[in-house]
Order: sequence, then structure tokens, then C-alpha cells
Amino acid sequence: MNIVIDSLYKTFGATSALENINLQFQGGEFVTVLGASGCGKTTLLHLLAGLTSPSRGNIYIDGEAKSAPGADRVVVFQQAGLLPWLSVEENIEFGLSLHGVPKAKRRQASAEILRTIGLEAFGHAKTYELSGGMQQRVAIARALVMKPKVLLMDEPFGALDAQTRTAMQRFLTELWEQLHCTIVFITHDIDEAVFLGTRLVVLSSRPGRVALDVPIELDRPRTPQTAFEPHFLALKKRAMDILAH
Repeated sequence: MNIVIDSLYKTFGATSALENINLQFQGGEFVTVLGASGCGKTTLLHLLAGLTSPSRGNIYIDGEAKSAPGADRVVVFQQAGLLPWLSVEENIEFGLSLHGVPKAKRRQASAEILRTIGLEAFGHAKTYELSGGMQQRVAIARALVMKPKVLLMDEPFGALDAQTRTAMQRFLTELWEQLHCTIVFITHDIDEAVFLGTRLVVLSSRPGRVALDVPIELDRPRTPQTAFEPHFLALKKRAMDILAH
């Protein structure tokens, strides 16, 4: 799987959100996109998802131009967006049901993904009975059960408290190490961006341009001690210097 973002521009009326974005992502990468509020990072994710169209430029996945939503890309938003009248397993199966997958196969798929995310005991629970972190796990499972080529995540832990957010970061890295799906993860948190990714993209202030695009060369599994490693601290400083201007 290969993603190419070629000379991408996006304007909203007289406002330029993104200018001349050129990026290329390989299959299995965990790309963190970092930027200050209003820099266009969520716009970039919406463009990748096909939720909005570029003003100029193109997005290619495996050589095919993409300008509309598709099953090869699934988005996880900051709010879990679960349906409270459905059970956990029914929420996970919701997208499959829309695609006409038979009930028996849906139930098998939801059972497998519930085991993967460690919530197999909660399949029949209502989502409002779950903690915020558990709800976000279900939202991630609902996306992964569709087996997308690309998982697009728009600050999915931004609404969580610090302790839950740290736990969810560890959970996501462990899940990615197990599944090796391609993830593009939007955040405004520098530590989160460096801790999670295999690659760091930093956007400048609006209009967003690629100010930094570098590999994150930190060993896995990552632990709280990772934040004190020289490479982590060096990348954090480079990102802070960019965001300060």
C-alpha cells in the first residue's frame, strides 16, 4: 500500500488552509501529523478520507486517484460517536451491516476484534456503560473491523484525561505492532506525536506546509522511559522550534 499526496492545495473562500503538500507514505507506517490549532492538519485528514476535495493537486492510493470516501480508508474522530441504543458488538458491526455482510460473519468479526482490543467480556454491554477509554477502543475496533488499508485518526485521545490518554497511547502502539496497518494520526501534542509514530510530519502555521518530515528512530516497545531518550528529546525540540514560529 502506497499513499502519494501530490502538490495538494486547499482553500476555503479567500482563506488558504494548505499549500503545496507533497508526501509519500508506505504501507505499515504509523505517521503522526503534528501542528498548531488552525494549521490545516484536520483538513489534510479530511482530504485523505475523501470528505472534502482539494482545490488543486491529487491523492493517490496504490496509484489510483482518490477524491471520495471509500472502504479502503476509515476515520476515527476525537469523539467516539458510538450509537447508545446499540450494544458494543452491534456498534462494531454497524459498518459491516451497511455493506451487507451476513449476521453470522459480522458476529464472528466483532468477536475477533473484541478479543484483539481486550473487551471480549463487554460485547453485550451498552456503550454508555463504558469508560471514555473503553468507548474509544470500541470506536477503533469499529474502524479496524472494516479492514481498511488506511486508518485515519483525528486527535482520537484529545478528549481523554491524562492518565487514560497515556493508557490509550500504549494500547494503540501495541495494537499497531500486532496488526501493522497504516495509520495517519493527527495531533497537536508533541510528546504524543513522537511517542506513537514511525514518522513525524510537522505542518507550519496556516497556510499549512510541510515544515518537517522525518523518521522516528526509537526502539519498540515504547515505554514511559522512551520520553527521556536523546532522539526523542531532539525531535521534540525540532518540533517545538517549528511550532514556535
